[in-house]
Amino acid sequence: MRGTTVLPGTPCTAPQEGVLPMHRLEVPMPNALPFAIGTFDTIGPMSRASFPHRHTFYEIVHVTSGTGTHVLDLARWELRPPHLCLIAPGQVHHWEDAEGLDGSVVLFTEDFLLDHPGDRDLLRDLTERPWLTLGQHDHDRTGRLIADLHEEYRRGAPGFESVLRALLHVLVVRTARLPAPTAPAAAPGTGTTRPGTVADAFGRLLGRTDPDLWSVRACADRIGVTTGYLTEAVKAATGRTPGQLVREARAHEAKRLLAHTELTVRQVAARVGFADPAYFCRFFRRETGVSPGAFRKGTDGGPGRDGHGIHHDHRIVSIARPGPAA
Repeated sequence: MRGTTVLPGTPCTAPQEGVLPMHRLEVPMPNALPFAIGTFDTIGPMSRASFPHRHTFYEIVHVTSGTGTHVLDLARWELRPPHLCLIAPGQVHHWEDAEGLDGSVVLFTEDFLLDHPGDRDLLRDLTERPWLTLGQHDHDRTGRLIADLHEEYRRGAPGFESVLRALLHVLVVRTARLPAPTAPAAAPGTGTTRPGTVADAFGRLLGRTDPDLWSVRACADRIGVTTGYLTEAVKAATGRTPGQLVREARAHEAKRLLAHTELTVRQVAARVGFADPAYFCRFFRRETGVSPGAFRKGTDGGPGRDGHGIHHDHRIVSIARPGPAA
């Protein structure tokens, strides 16, 4: 996750055609925290983005009011606040027909979890149930905790960084304790690993959606272990083989591109590492049970948009979506 925060005004180029916008966490100075918190208004317009996009950071959203739909990967969640939502790096999301959307937004990179590395596993587990509807007790308790986070961040008193890390740890742990939602389950995420150093590293590599890493051997080489050891470690941690998880990751990324962009099937095949579109179609049908074309017709995802979004620290001047000259 290093390198995911940038200074205000860092030049950026518009993404290639068909590539989903990637939002970054912008910080006010080189040694600033890879963390920000605020309301939808103070974080800025990108917090309510209505176009499909990805993040380089984690986002925890406490929705207190509003109507509309939140689309996360291939799942659609109707707003009936209060909610607590987790959006992980690399996931595709947007807000659809949102009216009166309000609440708090917590942004942080994996670097901010250094004091509590076990939180990475909890966050990955939460990607399996990222949209939670809160009862009154949990809503009130979450609101108080986020208010404490906001106050520490705003005041910046001595020692506030360690307090922020501790409060975020409490927020992650309490969120992980909440019961699973009764709403439709989100599509399976990539990197569904359990504790274990090698399995954990393997899950993070798959989460990067990098075609160069979509093979068991490539991942093993990057981690620095043999393919046999990787297979043993991942199977012990997850009950599944690395090959199964690689295929799931490729199919899931293909679903994201089919649902949220206007790329042709040939272009999607190339993006997920298939030189032969026909072979990609056979792979996709085997993994999902439908052809790429049938899957696209059956989804509600809209086309991708051009542009490059940036989330700012709430103490920075407002953000408007950069234009072509940005």
